[in-house]
Amino acid sequence: MTPGRRRLLIVGVVLLLTALGWALAAVLKPAIHRTIVITTGADKGIYRGFAERYAPLLKRDGVTLDIRASSGSVENYERLKDPDSEYEVGFIQSGTTNPKETDGLETIAAVAYEPIWVFYRGDATINQLAQLRGKRIGVGVPGSGLLNVSLVLLSYSGVTADNTTLLEVDANSAYRALESDRLDAAFFIGRPDAVMQQSLLNSGLKLMSFAQADALVQKFPSLSKVIFPRASTSIIEDLPHADVTLLAATALLVSKDTLHPALVYVLLDAARSAHGGEDYFTPLGTFPNLHTDEFPISDESVRYFKSGRPFLQRYLPFWLASFIERRLLILVPFLAVLLGLLQALPRMAEGRIKKRLVIWYREIKSLEDETWKNRQPSAKQIAQWLKDIDTIDAHANEIRMPQRYFQDVYALKQAIGVVRERIHQVAGKAQAAETER
Repeated sequence: MTPGRRRLLIVGVVLLLTALGWALAAVLKPAIHRTIVITTGADKGIYRGFAERYAPLLKRDGVTLDIRASSGSVENYERLKDPDSEYEVGFIQSGTTNPKETDGLETIAAVAYEPIWVFYRGDATINQLAQLRGKRIGVGVPGSGLLNVSLVLLSYSGVTADNTTLLEVDANSAYRALESDRLDAAFFIGRPDAVMQQSLLNSGLKLMSFAQADALVQKFPSLSKVIFPRASTSIIEDLPHADVTLLAATALLVSKDTLHPALVYVLLDAARSAHGGEDYFTPLGTFPNLHTDEFPISDESVRYFKSGRPFLQRYLPFWLASFIERRLLILVPFLAVLLGLLQALPRMAEGRIKKRLVIWYREIKSLEDETWKNRQPSAKQIAQWLKDIDTIDAHANEIRMPQRYFQDVYALKQAIGVVRERIHQVAGKAQAAETER
């Protein structure tokens, strides 16, 4: 083997060992991490409540939900779109952000309506936001989706900071300010069974019914019109005394597009368990759904709503299914390459062995052709031919072959014998011609 070929073989072996080491390391590496960092909202808010319902459901699959508080939807969006942040999943209120294609975010599912409530003081009945002009209004806190939505809705009715006192306060502060006559009206968001909503509904405050709900939804498509039925708060006291028309945003469960697909599926299962029942505003099975276009929809979500979890995840524990899927993802192409190598190596070895024989067959053929072309060779020429055939014969005896190639070696020896016999015939004829002269 020449030095160049030896170096090439060494490089090939090193590359193969490196590839095997990488594959082994990938196989031994844990399939996926089992902690999801989720950004929610205020500690007692609606999003925090959702996350706390998800946590025990995910725990059954061996996944820990690390719940982090925030000021609300806008801050959640800012956290998630940062590719270097630790946050992987969060809740974003529809209509509160202006997402871009470069954000790298996907919707896992729309999970619930978020009703928007406007409570107010006074004797007059208010059913249009324009009636709040000139009053003191609580509009939510910075970073919350409620602040964005309330300001947009008020602007449609000509209510702005130029003609009205708009105060950025949280729900608890707004409630106390209404009770103490420091606010005339305030926006709130949350489910009817939430503690704050129950306090508001059972207080002496009045609840606004949006008489212009249909027009507002046309201008603000991210919102929906919902009905809070008469007597929903108290059948005995008939509260409220009539159906109340509300506007509702939609809570979106959003993730970075780098979230592992297996984790998307367990989150979807948790969301279906947490939100799939009947709601104050929706029939059984309305949520979760994919009826949103604010962010791209996750491919896993599309598959989930079409056919459920992948086959392995349906019949195996989550950890085992993800383990197998991860290993198969790595091992199948690796085994295919390995199988190809195993099939190719014998052919490569056979070609290398055959090449040794071919070299000497070419020498023999060249020598034989020379004996046929030279009709009257000199004694010196014949002597050179005999020397050449002996050299070829000597090299053929030194060839080391596996046993199954012995027949090829003896075929070479037979060819050497044929050419040697041809040289002797030429030498005999040359000697006879010399004698005759």
